[in-house]
Amino acid sequence: MKIKVLIADDNAFVREGMKIILSTFGDIEVSATVQDGLEAVDYCERHEVDVALLDVRMPNLNGVEATKRIVERTKTKPLILTTFDDDRFIVEAIKNGAKGYLLKNNDPERIRDAIKTVHYGHNVLQDEVLEKLKSGLGAGISEEARGAARGADIDRTAFTERELDIMTLIAKGATNKDISKKLFLSEGTVANHITSILGKTGLTHRTQIAIYYLTGEVHSSD
Repeated sequence: MKIKVLIADDNAFVREGMKIILSTFGDIEVSATVQDGLEAVDYCERHEVDVALLDVRMPNLNGVEATKRIVERTKTKPLILTTFDDDRFIVEAIKNGAKGYLLKNNDPERIRDAIKTVHYGHNVLQDEVLEKLKSGLGAGISEEARGAARGADIDRTAFTERELDIMTLIAKGATNKDISKKLFLSEGTVANHITSILGKTGLTHRTQIAIYYLTGEVHSSD
């Protein structure tokens, strides 16, 4: 059964080009293309859509607000497809329920894979975007986003001090090896702590831990 996709972008060239590209994949069906967030929300309310590909900067209603309404009103899973110029919206989009944040300069196959990943209940946050969030811990994104990026909203009482240290480093893009060196722990011990964090949050992988730390909200597989 094909994955039904809606494409929302105010640039007609991007919108129609993406439709042509995605339509070449046998497992994806582009149900419609729209030019703004309001049209995207309206279409998802009236039709069965599996994944909505949303640009951030659109007239009438941007992709961040459209994401919130789509999540609240429908079963459609929003996937943000945008540019680095929109990095200040990353945290807000994820907090609004976006299941992924992907850059437009990706190869078609990677976009197709991201759509499939989101459709099957997982999150997509590519490394370059995670690096943007990491840099936002210091500067470069809005005050509100930086507040979320410091992990200010997570329930700290649910975790040990060591687990909080590890979550902070994961959110900054550190690997298990990096964490073991930084905290003077064996990689096995780091892995055990990560397993504990996953168990406490109900998440399934480290990218979701980063999202949880950065937004204060759990976005696990549905």
